[in-house]
Amino acid sequence: MSIWSRSVIVLLCGLLLLTVAIAVLNTLVPLWLTHETLPTWQIGIVGSSYYGGNLLGTLIAGLVIKRLGFNRSYYLASLLFAVGTVALGVGTGFISWSLWRFVAGVGCALLWVVVESALMCNGTVRNRGRLLAAYMIVYYLATVIGQLLVSKVSTELLQVLAWLSALIMAGVLPLVFNKVTTRAGDGEPETGRLWPMLRHRGARLGVNGCVISGIVLGSLYGLMPLYLSHQGVSDGMVGYWMALLVSAGIIGQWPAGRLADRFGRLLVLRVQVFMVILASLAMLSGAALGPALFILGCAGFTLYPVAMAWACEKVAHHELVAMNQALLLSYTVGSLAGPTMTSLLMQQYSDRVLFVMIAAVALIYLMMLLRKADHHATPVAHA
Repeated sequence: MSIWSRSVIVLLCGLLLLTVAIAVLNTLVPLWLTHETLPTWQIGIVGSSYYGGNLLGTLIAGLVIKRLGFNRSYYLASLLFAVGTVALGVGTGFISWSLWRFVAGVGCALLWVVVESALMCNGTVRNRGRLLAAYMIVYYLATVIGQLLVSKVSTELLQVLAWLSALIMAGVLPLVFNKVTTRAGDGEPETGRLWPMLRHRGARLGVNGCVISGIVLGSLYGLMPLYLSHQGVSDGMVGYWMALLVSAGIIGQWPAGRLADRFGRLLVLRVQVFMVILASLAMLSGAALGPALFILGCAGFTLYPVAMAWACEKVAHHELVAMNQALLLSYTVGSLAGPTMTSLLMQQYSDRVLFVMIAAVALIYLMMLLRKADHHATPVAHA
């Protein structure tokens, strides 16, 4: 059976357009604040406000999807993101931007839960790895497009907000004329309870993997542009380096998804985490920036979908929305804690603390994977 149903294609098209806008803002917001001479800790707090919004959006997503269904939840998510984006033009104050990035974060989290849950409900245990790989490829491809736009177009605040608003509106159109349904054909999905999913024994390493992935990617998204800027890299070149980082994640998605479906999540996760550690050490040495960033992106950006697929195969079909909600919550907690702690340590010690933190949390997760290896066989690998 083909995994490319109409619902899947529609969701991925809308995600592509909205993620371009998300990527542009993730890079330009810290740069705009840097030009306003805000201290590093305040820039880190603004970044964390976005992830704080992700946290709230994740907590309410299950209820919203249950009440409104996939389509109307998607419209609400897009509206919140649009409001949080347009309002940045009101002023560049620390408090106001923290507030509006929080609102945008709520909308983005709701959007991700809607898309991920709909994809999981349209998939099976045997093809969820590839569905999530396709999802992440579209997500990161849009992110690369956003980074390239940053390097090519004017980065003046009001000009950027104007075309971003039009892009967000276009991102809603694919779902206006198509109703997203599950495999059973039911447009109003059932949802389980969030907290039992977080405590699910079989999915524990998947949940932990999402936390680690949140710390790694939150730090890279929020603080890598700042790190490069402090190294004397121009705004345009920051866009190129971030595009390289995310492009590596795109290249790694499909192989990681297929290997996880065929050989099991555990082996793939071990290799990914080990590569993250090696790439972080290479960044600390200051040698071969391009190859080190490529390896870091290839491994770090593929952690989340593999960990998510692992956790989702442990629950029943009607619990998939709640499990995706729990996994995004775990990711968001990591994304919220990562930039906050790392930015404070970077200001206190050195910008290189960014890679020390990434290597440290990856090592912790690797120890978990090695210790629990015999308790987490993947059913698909043994079929």
